Amino acid sequence: LYTNGYQDGFDHGRIHGLIEGRAIGREKGFQMWEEVGFYEGTALFWKAICETQDGSKERVIIHINHLLELISQFPVVNPSTQGSLATQDVDVAKLLSQIRTRYKMFCSSVGIRPRLRAA
Repeated sequence: LYTNGYQDGFDHGRIHGLIEGRAIGREKGFQMWEEVGFYEGTALFWKAICETQDGSKERVIIHINHLLELISQFPVVNPSTQGSLATQDVDVAKLLSQIRTRYKMFCSSVGIRPRLRAA
């Protein structure tokens, strides 16, 4: 009787944990991509400005290109158990931290105040 009740509770908790985990993961993923998308849009905007101006903005372009390179490495799909090993080895927290750091360096080189809203 105890074992049956325990197993029923365990199975019920597993199902609800999976549902709740997916919902939280979807929400957090959206928040991270909102932040990364803002950084990408800002970088592309300033890259277009720097390319049209005659002044030497070499340092700014280097920061922009490195920021865009880091953003291109950010996963766009949720790795599953069937996913490739290369996709699963990405440390999303570390990569996001690197993107934020490069974004701050880019803002400093352009002379704008960074919008820092952590996901």
